[in-house]
Amino acid sequence: MILIADSGATKTDWLIEDMNLSTIVKTEGINPFHQNEDYIRETINNSLLPQLETISEKSCVTEIYFYGAGCLPQPAEKIINILQAFFTEAKIHAYTDLLGAARALCGRNPGIACILGTGSNSCMYDGEKIVDNVSPLGYILGDEGSGAYLGKRFIGDCMKGQLPASIKEDFLDNSNLTIKDILEKVYRQPQANRFLASITPYIYKVKEEASVKTFLHECFTDFFKRNIMGYDTTLEISFTGSVAWYFQEEIKEAAEQLNLKTGKFIKEPIWGLKEYHKNL
Repeated sequence: MILIADSGATKTDWLIEDMNLSTIVKTEGINPFHQNEDYIRETINNSLLPQLETISEKSCVTEIYFYGAGCLPQPAEKIINILQAFFTEAKIHAYTDLLGAARALCGRNPGIACILGTGSNSCMYDGEKIVDNVSPLGYILGDEGSGAYLGKRFIGDCMKGQLPASIKEDFLDNSNLTIKDILEKVYRQPQANRFLASITPYIYKVKEEASVKTFLHECFTDFFKRNIMGYDTTLEISFTGSVAWYFQEEIKEAAEQLNLKTGKFIKEPIWGLKEYHKNL
């Protein structure tokens, strides 16, 4: 039995491959860069293992491919060691979520792979490995085009009068938030990026408003200009992540105005990763 994990800031999809059976279970996001070992162990022990045990014995797991945000070399070693303690008979591999996105979107072909979810990232991929990466810098300094970036910009534009007052009032009413609540969640509570990204369903709801259309065009243009234009832009640009999936028309429009060629859009990389590993 093989496990393939795709882990972002908000959730982890675990694909269980057993003979011809494919099953997905979900846990919260696992990030070895931001989370300590005890927290990750607790997530695996209390969330993953109980779901896994309804399908098969954990001793049946022979190989694990973990693709995750924050899986740079040293943090990747941490996640390997944690998983090895639970799955003692398995061979474990850990890679960045960006390589996972590239493999899911491009397979073994060159291209530009982008993640637009809670956070954002991008890379140039030669069909085997990542050959260039503009650092996303996180939701405070970068992450253009991400859910956190859209939420941050949207709140700022509402509060500073850059969007119509009617949208600001409707947003506060629908979210049941006050400005004080927002400042508390952003500056005093943990995981402000998840809170900011949680605003994107409302943005999607009002995306046909002229001012919001302009807002979204600016946000996705920022993503392309600050992250993509340094790559070989003759390559096709493909996307994964919930923001990319729901706002793909707005992304395509921003790309077209910059003479960029978009390719595949997939909501979640996990099924593309299944195909990639099936063909190894």
